[in-house]
Amino acid sequence: MNPPTNKPSAADPAPAATSSPAAFDARRFKAMERAGFNRIAARYAEGAHLRAELATALLDAAALAPGQRVLDLASGPGLLARDAALRIAPGGTVLATDIAEGMLAEGARRCGEHASTPCFAAADAEQLCLADASVDRVLAGLALFVFPHPERALAEMHRVLVPGGLVALSVWGTRETVPLIHRAQDCIARLLPAPKVARPSVFRFGEAEVLQASLAAAGFVDIDIRPCAFSCHFADADDYWQAFLDLAGGAAEALGRLPEASQQALRSAVVDELAGHVCGDARGGFILPAHTLVATARRPG
Repeated sequence: MNPPTNKPSAADPAPAATSSPAAFDARRFKAMERAGFNRIAARYAEGAHLRAELATALLDAAALAPGQRVLDLASGPGLLARDAALRIAPGGTVLATDIAEGMLAEGARRCGEHASTPCFAAADAEQLCLADASVDRVLAGLALFVFPHPERALAEMHRVLVPGGLVALSVWGTRETVPLIHRAQDCIARLLPAPKVARPSVFRFGEAEVLQASLAAAGFVDIDIRPCAFSCHFADADDYWQAFLDLAGGAAEALGRLPEASQQALRSAVVDELAGHVCGDARGGFILPAHTLVATARRPG
């Protein structure tokens, strides 16, 4: 696999305002995501333990084997790609791609020069510079919902897979099943005006039927969708709020520019929002659950 040379696309969760934002501008959205994830690259990588259970479920579903060629979309700092590389050694290759060069640089720094290290390259999931039928597996962890045109990204996944090749992806569940994300979003929606750059909902593929239909429309077959639930423990409300910001990409970029008074108001609101998630054991703090879907689908052949 030759690394692509073009840019733009995105990765992980971000707040979605409930009021009426401006018309969606995909170009501006991508620019904000790129800036946001470049800004939080190191902290995003540090938070990998929060999503470790989901990452393992996704890699298991991908049925990786030695010698395979794997493409990881919206790879961020390459945490999923790094673990995939261990599973396809010896003889396999992993290409980790993302919009944010800073995230990729962080991934390369963390991976070092081990034999099973992925290759890193900036790329747009909606317009990949890879040959048709050039990979055996495509991974997309917590990414599909952030692509401005997910149907284009799915079409590209289908195109670059060999006949019989497998895509494995994960998405957040419906809003009410992901307090890990929506508690912070609810505070933002109550206290702040709608964003200047409209954002696609991170929950838009949370219904299995919606995800199934999207994969089928892209030409995939043998579609399998399974739930994966996990919970995250936070020492206090500040710990939770920081973890949310460390996932939020372009939204974190915008929130970081708010006046200090507005940021303090948000932090105070989060304390009240978490009242129903107090941890009942000796650890104290809060426990926030998250429901996700893990899907696999094949290119016919």
